[in-house]
Amino acid sequence: MSKPDELLVVVAALVESGQSNQMSLTVVTGGAVITGRLAPEAVWRQRVSEVLADSARLGEFSAVFTATTRREGPPAYLHFHMARILQGTLGIPETGGMYRVSIADVSAWTMGDFSYSDH
Repeated sequence: MSKPDELLVVVAALVESGQSNQMSLTVVTGGAVITGRLAPEAVWRQRVSEVLADSARLGEFSAVFTATTRREGPPAYLHFHMARILQGTLGIPETGGMYRVSIADVSAWTMGDFSYSDH
C-alpha cells in the first residue's frame, strides 16, 4: 500500500501498547500470504534473540535483536510469531516462524489466522 491502512496501524498499536501476543491476523504482502499471531516488537525481538543464542552457528547475531530501539510515532511493522507462509494447502514452516512485515507493504488483511491442511 502506498499509504498504510489506518485501521491496520491502530491494530498494530494496540498490540504494542497491550503487550499482547494473542491477536491473530492474516496478511497479503509481496504476493505471499502470512498468517499467525502478532506480538509486540519487544517480545518478538526477545524471542528471536533467544532462538539465535541457542544456535551454535548464529549465536553472534543474538545481540542485534536485544538492542532496544524505541521508535516514536505509529508502528511501521507487524511482528508475527507462530506464523506460517501459506502455499496451497501447506503452511511453511510447520512449527511456525517469526516474521517482520512492513505495514506499508500489506496489500490486504483479515482478522484471524487461516487454517491449512496437510491432506
